Amino acid sequence: MARYLLLFLLLSAQLVSGQSPKKPLRVGIVGLEHDHVNGILNKVFRQTGQTDIEVVGIAEPNRELAEKLAKRHGFSMNLVYPTVAEMLDKTKPEAVTDFSRIVNHKKTVDICAPRGIHVMVEKPLATTYEDAKQMAALAKKHNIQLLTNYETTWYSSNHKAYAIANTDKSIGDLRKIVVHDGHQGPKEIGVSNEFFSWLTDPVANGAGALFDFGCYGTNLSTWLMHNQRPLSVMAVTQQIKPDIYPKVDDEGTIILTYPKTQTIIQGSWNWPFGRKDMEVYGQTGYVFTVDGSRMRVRLKDDKSEQAIQANQADAPATDPFAYFARLIHGETKPDELTSLENNLIVVEILDAARQSAKTGKAIKLPK
Repeated sequence: MARYLLLFLLLSAQLVSGQSPKKPLRVGIVGLEHDHVNGILNKVFRQTGQTDIEVVGIAEPNRELAEKLAKRHGFSMNLVYPTVAEMLDKTKPEAVTDFSRIVNHKKTVDICAPRGIHVMVEKPLATTYEDAKQMAALAKKHNIQLLTNYETTWYSSNHKAYAIANTDKSIGDLRKIVVHDGHQGPKEIGVSNEFFSWLTDPVANGAGALFDFGCYGTNLSTWLMHNQRPLSVMAVTQQIKPDIYPKVDDEGTIILTYPKTQTIIQGSWNWPFGRKDMEVYGQTGYVFTVDGSRMRVRLKDDKSEQAIQANQADAPATDPFAYFARLIHGETKPDELTSLENNLIVVEILDAARQSAKTGKAIKLPK
C-alpha cells in the first residue's frame, strides 16, 4: 500500500509542476562483436532501476553470438534481427549504439542518418579519413548527433586536468602532452574470439594498437589543443609479437607537432599492465592523470608535486548511455570529447599516422 501511495505522490507532483514522467530513450544496438557491448547489455538487462534507455532491437547476423549474449545478460532473442535495416524498420529506435567492427561504422550512419536516427559509435569514428568526412556530411545533412564513445571521456581526472591546464591556466602555455594507453594485448587479456578476429585485422580495425589505443591520446590532445590540427604527424609501429598479431602492429607511437607544443601518444599491446594515463606539461607546471580519478600536480611555486583526487562532478557524466539519452532529450550540452568536430580531426591524424608508419616519413597536414 505504501508503495502505491509513493507512486501516486510522485505522479501528482509531476502533474502539479507540469512535467510528465520522462520516457527512456529508445535505442537499437548495431552489432554484438565488440566486447564493449557488454556495458550497455549489463546496464539495460541486469541493472534494476535504470530508466535512461530502453533497448528495443539488436541487429546481429551471427545467431550463435546473439544467443550466447542473450543467455549471459538475460535478453529475449525476439529483440534480435539479422540486418540493421530490418531492426530499424521493425522497432523504430530514436538512436543506435554501434558495436560492430570499425570499418562498418560508415554503413551504420549511411542507413541511420536518412531516417533521422542518432548514432553513437565506439572509438575511433572510422578507419579512414574519407569515410569520416562522408559520415560527417550525412550527419549534418540529416541533423543527427554522431558521437564517438571513449572510456576516457568519462574520467573525472581528464576533465579536471583540462580545467587546470586550460580553464584556470595554472601551468602556463602548454608545451608537451604525453599519453599512455593500452594493455598486455587482446589475446593476453582474454577478449572474445569474435572481437579478436576483427580487432587484429588491418581492414576491419584500421590498424592494430596504433588505432585501438592511439585514438585515445589523439582525442585527448585534440581536446586540450582546442581542436587545433597539428602541423605534422610522425608514427613508428612495431610487431613485437608477430606470432600472435601477424597482420597488424602491436606497438604504435605517434608524435604530433604543433607550433609551440608537442604531443607523444604511446598506444601499446605490450604494457605489463593496463593503463590509461596522461601527462600535461606547461611552461610553469604540470598535471598528470594516474587513472580515472587520481592525479598528481605541481604548480609554479610548489616545492614538490601534490597528489589530488578528481570528483565525479568534474566529468560530464559517469555513464555514456545516460549521457546519450540526456543529450538527445536536450537535457545536457554536447561534450567536446565525443563531438564530431574533434573526432574528424582524430581520424585525419590516425590516417596520417598509418601513412607515416608505412613510409617512414612525417606527414604534413594540409592547411
